[in-house]
Amino acid sequence: MLGRLRALITPRTSLPFGPPVSHKDFSSTSGMKEIAIFASGCFWGTQHIFLKHFPPEPAPGKGIISTAVGYTGGKPNAANPDYKTVCSGTTDHAEAVRIEFDPAVVGYADLVEFFYRSHDPTTVNRQGGDAGTQYRSAIFTTTPKQVTIARRVTEDVQAKHFTPKGTKIVTEIHSAGPWWNAEDYHQLYLFKNPGGYQCPTHRLHW
Repeated sequence: MLGRLRALITPRTSLPFGPPVSHKDFSSTSGMKEIAIFASGCFWGTQHIFLKHFPPEPAPGKGIISTAVGYTGGKPNAANPDYKTVCSGTTDHAEAVRIEFDPAVVGYADLVEFFYRSHDPTTVNRQGGDAGTQYRSAIFTTTPKQVTIARRVTEDVQAKHFTPKGTKIVTEIHSAGPWWNAEDYHQLYLFKNPGGYQCPTHRLHW
C-alpha cells in the first residue's frame, strides 16, 4: 500500500455524487439506469474485475453503462477526501466502485452475487495484504429495494459458499452517503497499467 501511495500522490478536484468518469457512456438500451456501489479492497481491482466480466465495450449488452472509482462511507466532516488522507485511515472512507447499470439487462442481484464471488468477504478491513478500514468489504445501497436484495443475496451466498467452510461474511450493508470521485489517475488504472498492482483476492472464487 505504501508503495502505491508514494507513486500516486497527485492533486485532483472532486465533487460529491459526481458523474462516473471512467469510460465512455454506453446509453441504456431500455432507457433505465440504476446505481450500485461496492467496496471490496483496492478499488483498482474491483473496477477491473467488474469491467472484465460485464464489459460495456465491445459488448454493450452486458448491462454496465459506466463506472468510477472513489471514496464513500466516511465521516460527515471529512468532505472531498484525497487518496493520501483516505489511506491514513482518519476519514473512515472506503475505496469503492460506483456502477451505473441498466437493470433491464443485468439485475442488481447478479451484481451483488458477482461482488461476493470476486473478493474475500470474510476478512475485516483487509483484502490480501492490504489492511485498513479503506479496504473493508461493503455494499452501499441506493434504493430501499437494493437493501432487500443485498440482504437476501448475502444470506444465500453465506449459506451456499461460506457456512460449509465454517466462515462468515463480514460485509457491511449501508445506505449510500456522499460519493467522491477518486483522482483521475485511479480511473481504469489496471486497464492503463496492465502490470500494475492487483490484490490477489480479486479473482473468481467460484
